Order: sequence, then C-alpha cells, then structure tokens
Amino acid sequence: MTLPTYWKNKEVLVTGAGGFIGSHLVESLVLSGARVRAFVRYNSRGDWGLLSLLPEDLLKDVKVVAGDLRDLSAVQAAMQGVSHVFHLGALIAIPYSYVHPAEVVESNVIGTLNVLLAGRETGVERIVHTSSSEVYGTALRVPIDEGHPLQGQSPYSASKIGADKLAESFYLSFDLPVVTIRPFNTYGPRQSMRAVIPTIIAQALTKKSIRLGNLEARRDFTHVTDTIDGFLKVGEISGIEGGIFNLGTGNEVSIENLVREIASIMGKNINIEMDSHRLRPEKSEVERLISDNRLARERLGWQPKVKLREGLGQTIEWVAKHLDLLRPEEYHV
Repeated sequence: MTLPTYWKNKEVLVTGAGGFIGSHLVESLVLSGARVRAFVRYNSRGDWGLLSLLPEDLLKDVKVVAGDLRDLSAVQAAMQGVSHVFHLGALIAIPYSYVHPAEVVESNVIGTLNVLLAGRETGVERIVHTSSSEVYGTALRVPIDEGHPLQGQSPYSASKIGADKLAESFYLSFDLPVVTIRPFNTYGPRQSMRAVIPTIIAQALTKKSIRLGNLEARRDFTHVTDTIDGFLKVGEISGIEGGIFNLGTGNEVSIENLVREIASIMGKNINIEMDSHRLRPEKSEVERLISDNRLARERLGWQPKVKLREGLGQTIEWVAKHLDLLRPEEYHV
C-alpha cells in the first residue's frame, strides 16, 4: 500500500485505536506523517490493546487518550483541535451482543452520538464513521450495494444501524461532514479469535480437530491493508460528505471452503467438529454477505489488492508467532 502525503502534519483522532483495524489505521496515519491521538477505552491496567504491538519508535509519536465514548466530556476533550476523526470505537462481537445487548447499544449508539455532538461543536473537517456489513443482514440480493435494505438480525447489527442513522441525520440536519464506511469481514495480522479466520488458524496449529459453527455461511473477506487504504481515501477525498461506501472484494467464500484453503496453505488435514454453542440463533444467522464495491471504485479510486490466499498466508504467519495472545483453547465471544 502506497501511503498518501495528504496526512502530513494533520491532527487526527482515532477512536477504537486499540482494536484490530484501529491499530493498523493508527500505524498507517503515523507513517503518513499525521499527528495522531489514539482514543482507547480506559482500564486500570493502562492496557492500550493492540497498540502495544506497534514498534516503539512509531508508538512514541502517538498520543494515547484513555476514556469512554459514552462520556461526552471525554470525547469533547479528545477532539479539541483535530481536523479529522476516524470513529472505529465500538463493541463488535456478535455473540457478546446476545449476552449484553444494553452495553453494546450504549457503547455503539451513545458513543457515536457523542462523537457527532463533539464534531459539531469543534467544527472538524471530516468524521469517518465505521459501520459494518452486518447491517445488511442476510443478502436479499447480491452483490450487496449501499442501497440494500438494513436488517437488524442481532443486537450488534441493530446498534450499528442506529449509529449509521445518527450519522446520516447529523449530515442532513446540521451539515456535519460525516462519511460512512461499511467494511466487509476484514481480516489479517492482529485480529483476535472473536473472528473466524484466526479461530481456524489457531485451532489448526494447536489441535487435532477444530470446532466451528455454521460452515455454510458465505463471507466477503477483505485484507486489513485494503480496508485501511479505503479509510485513508475516505478521509482525504472532498465532495463525498454524507456518502456511504462498501469496502469489500466482491468475492465470497463459504466457511467450509475457507477451512480447506487454510489447510492447503498450512499443508495439513484439518478435521472439523460442529459446535452448537458457536451457532447464532436461527433467525439471527447471516448466511451470505458479498459486496458491491462499485461506488468505492468510482468515487474513491479504491480497489482491493490482496488476494485471499496471500492474505491468509500473512495471517497464518502472524498467528503462529502470537499464539500466547490468542488462547485457542477457549471459545471467545
């Protein structure tokens, strides 16, 4: 990925900076010359999440701000003086949203509202709001374009629909310069075992058989470097305020075929056991997600570059080096 020069000396806030995509975005922004504030959720351990895996010489140029997105004053303080906000902060695990829907709604909806309120107050140039392909639910037509109906098939997806609609309303009501990105199943190094690809890899590296849920579900897997390229383009291109952009490859693979591809790369046979605890409730299962990315190609000049096999190889290498962080013996919600 060629890093843009647009970001040199820009004051930028990234919420959710300690997460998988957030940490990669912080890294790319710093390498592009931006002055980055990284908003992470406060904890008494001073844990910065995946930011701690960044090189020390890069991390020294990041100002880490700990707080909670549900606290408007914390968001307002973090946003003072910045020109761009990349809002990624959210509780993202779908199984967790079944167990704690109130916390998920508070973090994702109220947290987004506070970012929008603070953005309106401080007069930022651009807010990039992160949505999710999960807001579309099971595909009613394929490929899924940005006009596809929204379906709240889990508390998580419903919370993201609510957050998206708040972003839309602040653009329409107050002319707030917000743009929404909908990534499709981003994967790559640093991803946790709440996602299927590192779950498959970590189990395959440590067990004789792996335990999975729905093998027939089909997803559009996009490498994290391609997703980050989309974020940067959405942040810098003018005239797209109020827009929504899918970031996906336009290709789909079933979970069963994904396992076969990973097994092929690893050069081993992988035995699969069905684990009913990993299944979503029947009416909540999203069977098919495949992106129509034409709008991102046309308006942003964006296109995915990393092929699935190449990206899986990178991810396998990373997981093998960081098994101590992933705890493959546990089911992570």
